Amino acid sequence: MSRVYCSLLLMLSLVPFASADDSLKPIVTGLTNPECVCYGWNGTLYVSEIGEFNVDGDGKISLIEEGQAKPFATGLNDPKGLAFLKDTLYVTDKTQVMKIDAEGKASVFVAAEAFPTPPMFLNDIAVDAKSETFLVTDSGDFQGKGGAVYRIDGKTGKVDTVANAETISDLHTPNGIVFDGESFFLVVDMGSGSLYRVKLSDLSAEEIATGFEGTDGMAWDHFGRLYFTKHKVGEVYGMPRPGENAYFIADGLPSAADCCISLDDHAVMIPDMKSGAIYAVPTTIADWEVDDTPLSVNLEVAFPNLKFTGWDDGSESGKVEPLRPILLTHAGDGSNRIFVPEQQGKIHVFENDDAATETKVFLDISEKVRYRDKFNEEGLLGLAFHPNYAENGEFFVFYTDVKAEMENVVSRFRVSADDPNKADAEFEEELLRFERPYWNHAGGTIAFGPDGCLYITHGDGGAANDPHGNGQSLGTWLGKILRIDVDNKDEGKNYAIPDDNPFVGDDDAKPEIWAYGLRNVWRMAFDRDSGQLWAGDVGQNLFEEIIHVYGGGNYGWSIRESLHPFSKDGVDVQDDVIEPIWEYSHDIGKSITGGTVYRGDKVPALQGMYVYADYITMRVWALYYDEDEGRVTENHPITSPGVAALSFGEDEQGEIYLLHASPTGQGIMRFVEKQSE
Repeated sequence: MSRVYCSLLLMLSLVPFASADDSLKPIVTGLTNPECVCYGWNGTLYVSEIGEFNVDGDGKISLIEEGQAKPFATGLNDPKGLAFLKDTLYVTDKTQVMKIDAEGKASVFVAAEAFPTPPMFLNDIAVDAKSETFLVTDSGDFQGKGGAVYRIDGKTGKVDTVANAETISDLHTPNGIVFDGESFFLVVDMGSGSLYRVKLSDLSAEEIATGFEGTDGMAWDHFGRLYFTKHKVGEVYGMPRPGENAYFIADGLPSAADCCISLDDHAVMIPDMKSGAIYAVPTTIADWEVDDTPLSVNLEVAFPNLKFTGWDDGSESGKVEPLRPILLTHAGDGSNRIFVPEQQGKIHVFENDDAATETKVFLDISEKVRYRDKFNEEGLLGLAFHPNYAENGEFFVFYTDVKAEMENVVSRFRVSADDPNKADAEFEEELLRFERPYWNHAGGTIAFGPDGCLYITHGDGGAANDPHGNGQSLGTWLGKILRIDVDNKDEGKNYAIPDDNPFVGDDDAKPEIWAYGLRNVWRMAFDRDSGQLWAGDVGQNLFEEIIHVYGGGNYGWSIRESLHPFSKDGVDVQDDVIEPIWEYSHDIGKSITGGTVYRGDKVPALQGMYVYADYITMRVWALYYDEDEGRVTENHPITSPGVAALSFGEDEQGEIYLLHASPTGQGIMRFVEKQSE
């Protein structure tokens, strides 16, 4: 049996249908017309209960504790949509929006007379936490008249209309609503079955899918998956990523109402009006399953006896300056040595041995490098050894030039003739100089690919919103990954342009560009087995992303942020824009630290997985991308030691390390498998 459904590309598709699992049981019962659920204080689940329809004063908000519903706020009319922001719960209550404090005290947030048109039946509500903007649907008379969507400024309470029959001629009964990025929203019309995307800057709307008749609620999870509840038929659907089909998940709920996603992303929490119950429906989408069980891997301090030569632990100055090991790498020369640069400008070298006690300073360019704690995206940011380093002794460094106002430099250096643990202090050959308008978004990773070319990444120039449009401009190196040949020199350059670079011969493009549409790649690395280039691109407002980098690829910034349209110029999924393989929302992390694919021997549980972290929330994951299926099939949490990952590194054997700022000087951690108890 199959059920016809539509994708966000307006393409009809037959989506496999299966009956709901008979084991699906309610987690809470005894409610009176429950309509919406959301999480509030301390992760507690709240539910709106309408009570008897059109009977004022008998509606309430209940909280769920130990499988029981307990009254929290009473005396409401017909409470429906719920949204939680900071320390307040917001609820649509027939013709007004109420706010409820932590004690359950309800007061009017937006009165009926504050709306541009007298509301008829306020339904769903969504909030953008960053801007404190609310969206509220009015389903009208449920016969196709009076439907609208309103925007509320959470700081001033001002209300304006962002959708109605004038902007969407076929608007019938708007219900479920979610933000799609910060500048767009999705609204589903349960009467007509249309799903619309609306641009907030000019209120233009496009129908992006059909087949949603009777749909009540929509909810994003933390990884770009969108879920729908169909009220009239009691079905649940999930869309694994924008542009894909919506797949059947479950049925058998008499009247599935507005939903939310459980805190662990494992269930769609759905109140059912007719049965007076709440169900937890698994979020698993058939053929799009992602294994997110925690991995049996720990992080521990590596090289516990190691002291970084010249680093002040506070014993001399009386003030501890945390060690900032910005990356870890090797020379690929068979020596098994490890090289660790400090962000302030020193490169250290030491033996890859737990017994190592002291580093040697391989190169000190701290007088050339600008680093300031308040501007900590500057400094020595990249180091890469030539593939033939054992023969030519060349290595390359990316750093912020202390003598320039806003410039980053990529230079060639070489080892000294008489000491393999010392660089030639007199030699430097500048290859590239990036001029940037702002201090942040320097990027700075440099890495040699399997083709022998040097790949270099730089951010979009800084500030916010890519104000100069650098991400999409091929006329600048900013917001790009570059690819150059360091073994040859074109006229006027200390490098050559590879003939097969994608924009060679394009007069409007910089020939060094390999990929574009990037905000601030932090970090990128080649898989030593497959040669695939992986990168973590830091998001701005709402999402972080992981990408596979290909020559000529446009990765969307700043018309897209990860899987979503961005800014007033935002666009839907497009054939000429490469989507990330994975995203996570700012609910669980706010600054990705890209890692590398593990190809070592000591931690078999990590084999073939891409290890990455979030700098702000200090979470660490191991992700597996299945080449045959063309998607991520695993994303395992790794127990975090509570450190902010500056970077990851790989030694000559393929073992990987996590680098973090450390007041004790022990800023290198390694991955180990948990010992069975």
